[in-house]
Amino acid sequence: MINDLLIAFILGIVEGLAEFLPISSTGHLILVGHLLGFEDERSKTFEIVIQLGAILAISILYRKRLVSLFNIKPILKKEKKFNAIHIILGVFPAVIAGLLLHDVIKNYLFRPNTVVIGLVAGAILMIIAEKKKLKPASYSLDDLTYRQALTIGLFQCLSVYPGFSRAGATISGGLLARASYKTASEFSFLIAIPIMIGATGLDLLKSWNYLTVVEQFSLQ
Repeated sequence: MINDLLIAFILGIVEGLAEFLPISSTGHLILVGHLLGFEDERSKTFEIVIQLGAILAISILYRKRLVSLFNIKPILKKEKKFNAIHIILGVFPAVIAGLLLHDVIKNYLFRPNTVVIGLVAGAILMIIAEKKKLKPASYSLDDLTYRQALTIGLFQCLSVYPGFSRAGATISGGLLARASYKTASEFSFLIAIPIMIGATGLDLLKSWNYLTVVEQFSLQ
């Protein structure tokens, strides 16, 4: 029990340090888990569920912006303002990819060697985006177009591969779609909330049998 708690504490620190940087927190959790000998089926679920802490942090940070998404007046009036449709367009592609590839990812890609490939590929994409980016056309979330939101959402699909940073993929997509660093980063954080909640819920649903009775009780 003590050993498990220590591992959880260490992985929690890794998650906290890596989640808000474009370096793939999941990839680093898998690598550190490998070094700690934490590689059973429970570890794969834990490495996803632990992101609930990041969801809470983002939700608190952007609480005002999240509340404003429930206001449908800008949509009805066709105002040029950030709204729920942007979030839907940014999330939908990754949701489809995640549902279709979940089992393949969990069974074959949650391994150190595949994670390293994802880390390298993500780094290459960020370098390309930095070199190929054009002058930003969107300097704030309210300037973001639906096409830009969808483009970022499509890039987010790359992050279903463990080790490929979700933040790195979405920010790179934003830069290539002519969004500013600030706009791309903020949008990346906002669409992370439904993605993380959905990924956690799906993984718990599919992996419930791997949790111990005590772990199940603690989640109820």
